[in-house]
Amino acid sequence: MENALIVSSSEKGATFIQDMLAAALIRDFAIVNSCGEARRLLLERKYDLVVINAPLRDESGENLARHIAANGIAQTLLLVRSEFFEAVSGICEEDGVLTISKPVNRNVFWAALKFAGSAHNQLARVQAENNALKLRMEDIRIIDRAKCLLISYIRMSEQEAHRHIEKLAMDLRLSRRAVAEGIIKTYDN
Repeated sequence: MENALIVSSSEKGATFIQDMLAAALIRDFAIVNSCGEARRLLLERKYDLVVINAPLRDESGENLARHIAANGIAQTLLLVRSEFFEAVSGICEEDGVLTISKPVNRNVFWAALKFAGSAHNQLARVQAENNALKLRMEDIRIIDRAKCLLISYIRMSEQEAHRHIEKLAMDLRLSRRAVAEGIIKTYDN
């Protein structure tokens, strides 16, 4: 993880979190003291990690944490008072929020930070794979559309249309998608 947002109305809590993040080599972070400010910053910039030291001035922090985690905006750590830990963690964990009881033990916080980093890396890999699959599906859709046009206008069979697109792609040293887009521009008017 490269950057983080710290949401804490307590200066002491913000300093503790800042020190822990610095030890984890996260140097790029912002500190705000309310959920409203956090929501504004999250609209302006992407953060890899959001650490919320609850309660906050304008709300408990639970709703913000759940919103961030449920929408895949960032990995989220929520620090809550020990008397509320069981109730809050039961609700927040369903959305993927890591909840830590206060007072915070450095080792527990460090372990949660490591876990959040691991989850962030895994999620980044899955998102990259998902994006590649979406691109591949779009390529197939465009190529199939070009094949349909060749079948309709030139009376090729599906196999002939497929071979035609592949041959043009090899001869012109273009991707099959680029050839298919050219065919679509030619015939789909």
